[in-house]
Amino acid sequence: MTRYIAVSVIRAVFTVLAVSVIVFLLARITGDPFDVIAPIDMSREDELALRTKWGLDEPVYRQYLSFLANAVQGDFGQSYIYPTETSTGVIRDRLPRTLQLGVVSVLLVVVVGVPLGVLSAVRRGSVTDRAARSIALFGQSVPDFWLGIMLIWIFAAKLRWFPTSGASGWKSFVLPSIVISIFGIAAMLRLFRSSMLETLDTEYVKLARLKGLSRTKVIWKHALKAASIAPLTFFGTLLTRILTGATVAEIVFAWPGVGLLAYEAANARDFPVVQALALFTSVIIVMTNLLVDILYAYLDPRVRLGASATS
Repeated sequence: MTRYIAVSVIRAVFTVLAVSVIVFLLARITGDPFDVIAPIDMSREDELALRTKWGLDEPVYRQYLSFLANAVQGDFGQSYIYPTETSTGVIRDRLPRTLQLGVVSVLLVVVVGVPLGVLSAVRRGSVTDRAARSIALFGQSVPDFWLGIMLIWIFAAKLRWFPTSGASGWKSFVLPSIVISIFGIAAMLRLFRSSMLETLDTEYVKLARLKGLSRTKVIWKHALKAASIAPLTFFGTLLTRILTGATVAEIVFAWPGVGLLAYEAANARDFPVVQALALFTSVIIVMTNLLVDILYAYLDPRVRLGASATS
């Protein structure tokens, strides 16, 4: 188990390093960052001084090494559109809102998607199963931006039950969290339904019933654990998507989180903020995948045994 975790951690570190190179280079493909921060009527002397100040007079590889050294310390430089704040500070100010919305959305996915998936499998062919599959079909096919606009039109503009935008009070969480979680609920429902159908047909589940265990205990304790292995990978991806900010939902509802910040920074070509957000998102994705790998090894010993055999 220890060897398996060590290999996974080393792989994660190299992945983050590779992502840092890609993020740094992609940020410069759109043009010279100096064009964003330099006044139009700047003299040649002032231009050279400003390039030196921002480190833009160095070769690209030296700029990358400086970027990486500073990034390790959490320093991504000053924001161009928020010149009085650092890029890290801008993200830190917006991150709590995204995390709050993300926690609500994750809870919705787990509380709604998992039980519906289990019930759909247990009551296969029933009205409950057909209704659950209809929800899954709708959730996986509806575009996020369209759903957000429709929710605003019906529940905010027409019925006036919820605010149209912003983050003020618990009601402002309802509509954007539905938009963010609807795809996750649908996908989790389908994955758990499929996994539970396979698990309920296994010999050890049938044996547990023959031993006299209650149907409820067999389903929710024994079968659910085994059925959780397959959806675990998707849940890691979903968790990453939610916690790093669902950009579409944040833009539609003007939610002051990192998703809206990424959109604003990209439009303004605020390279330090874009780089910081991209690397921050990448680290969360890699760490989430690492956690999923470890949970895999815990839930299914064949995973770590297979990794040990191939190493």
